[in-house]
Amino acid sequence: MLRRFVIGLAMVMAAGFAQAQPALGVEYAELSAAQPVESPGKIEVLEFFSYLCPHCYAFEAPLKPWVKKLPKDVQFRRVPAMFSDDYAQAARAYYALEAIGELERLHSALFDAVHTATRLRITNEAALTEWLGKQRVDTKKFTAAYRSFSVESKLKRAAQLTQTYKIDGVPSMAVNGKYVVITDNMKSEEQLLSVADYLVERARKDGVSAAAKKK
Repeated sequence: MLRRFVIGLAMVMAAGFAQAQPALGVEYAELSAAQPVESPGKIEVLEFFSYLCPHCYAFEAPLKPWVKKLPKDVQFRRVPAMFSDDYAQAARAYYALEAIGELERLHSALFDAVHTATRLRITNEAALTEWLGKQRVDTKKFTAAYRSFSVESKLKRAAQLTQTYKIDGVPSMAVNGKYVVITDNMKSEEQLLSVADYLVERARKDGVSAAAKKK
């Protein structure tokens, strides 16, 4: 009798664990064709975001410590979503700051400026440049980068990724060129990150399986 109880308890626990796992088509989607990644040898995690998005701004708080704790075999990078001309202008600011080496220093400050009392109009080049000058940025370098060929190329790539990954809202996350979290079904920011964790582990297992098949 005790043996039957233990087996029954194990089955209940296993069923509960299975239900807790993210499900394909519910919490995440799988692309029909895997996309190339920019971090060979690593599991790539993309966050699609926009400085214009208040939900992305709120997501920064749980996202930052999550990124810091990522394993060494995981590479995180942001992709500005491209839904409209305004989103493209916000993306242009992101890539221009990246081009002049000021992105890491000013990413959080720029988000704050857009969504707090400052209400910075990031889509207005003059207002943005004035604000950057107050942050000790070389505005001549920024202006040159703002309309540079390299920034234009990255904007085109961001638009392509937004479309390829079928991103229709932000924040959204994709893992290793293959999996995309279904953000509409997320009940919290923490759940979004939990599903991303699951997909990272799944991508890791995919890699082990692929390596085994080659042997």
